[in-house]
Amino acid sequence: MAGILAWFWNERFWLPHNVTWADLQSTEEAAFPQAEDLYLAFPLAFCIFMIRLLFERFIAKPCALGLKVQANGPQKAQPNAILEKVFTAITKHPDEKRLEGLSKQLDWDVRSIQRWFRQRRNQEKPSTLTKFCESMWRFTFYLYIFTYGVRFLKKTPWLWNTRQCWNGYPYQPLMPDLHYYYIVELSFYWSLMFSQFIDIKRKDFGIMFTHHIVTVTLITFSYVTNLTRVGTLTLCLHDAADVVLEAAKMANYCKCQKLSDLLFLTFAIVFIVSRLGIYPLWILNTTLFELYEALGNFPALWVFNILLVILQILHCFWSYLIIKAAYKAISKGKVAKDDRSDIESSSDEEETVPRSKTPHSTISTNGTGGANGTNGYLTSGTCSEEH
Repeated sequence: MAGILAWFWNERFWLPHNVTWADLQSTEEAAFPQAEDLYLAFPLAFCIFMIRLLFERFIAKPCALGLKVQANGPQKAQPNAILEKVFTAITKHPDEKRLEGLSKQLDWDVRSIQRWFRQRRNQEKPSTLTKFCESMWRFTFYLYIFTYGVRFLKKTPWLWNTRQCWNGYPYQPLMPDLHYYYIVELSFYWSLMFSQFIDIKRKDFGIMFTHHIVTVTLITFSYVTNLTRVGTLTLCLHDAADVVLEAAKMANYCKCQKLSDLLFLTFAIVFIVSRLGIYPLWILNTTLFELYEALGNFPALWVFNILLVILQILHCFWSYLIIKAAYKAISKGKVAKDDRSDIESSSDEEETVPRSKTPHSTISTNGTGGANGTNGYLTSGTCSEEH
């Protein structure tokens, strides 16, 4: 194991020429980031998750009930052993042929069977109360960490001049505030990595999982190699839009439609400006060009820049979906469906259903409004909620 670790953390790969890990050992005069510091993220991630559970139960839930957020989930389908067996063992979306067979077997009309399957699918969705509590937790954390990041960065020289990220690198002492900022952000993303398997499922689960892996990898490697200055800029920039997004989702769950639409459009502007404008011109510019000019080339630069470019690709994909939603909002006077990260994986039942014995019958979209995400989005004039 020691040999594998020594091979993986090869100095010639991760550090500039003529720099060794021994040079970055903390001394009485100056502290530098140490790999062992990252172990703190795991117990802290567990603590953050426990704080979340307490927050949602004792703070978010009372707030939601006080705001008249709907506590009950979707209407439950009436018990039926035959349909339940088909639903659990065969398909949740029966085709026309199966619908007709079930109609004859149960002596139900096709429309009633379609309605049963719709209600049964919706039954597995979380209640609005659950979604509100999740969004309120994320809003609170993002607001706190974004505010902390802004207060910290406004006192640093590299906020105003990104070339200062590389001045004296890698011998840049680790400030206590920066250490705290990094470890808390890393712990939060570790908590998201694990909690997403029990959180509300979205259609872009795979994309968000990729996003979390890339984020955790970037935070980890940038900390160990002391690329923390540019890391703080990246973290703070990404948190800005998420604050507005979670606020928009909460407004939607409270049925404050105008406020929800306004916040979503604000989120769209902040997201596009920060992720398609500031991020490439500020972050990618300094890591691709200014870093190379200051330190020359070393292999780890390719790792960091590839990961940062992957983030930019995800930004472009989400921006496309957000622009579509914003366009519908402007053209129709209300926010339409936004497919970015806040739609549950089970929310695809709003499709037109096969025709039944009754001509032109289709399943209505009642009760299928969106839910949340690492980020979130708007559905049918409402915010439907994933770094």
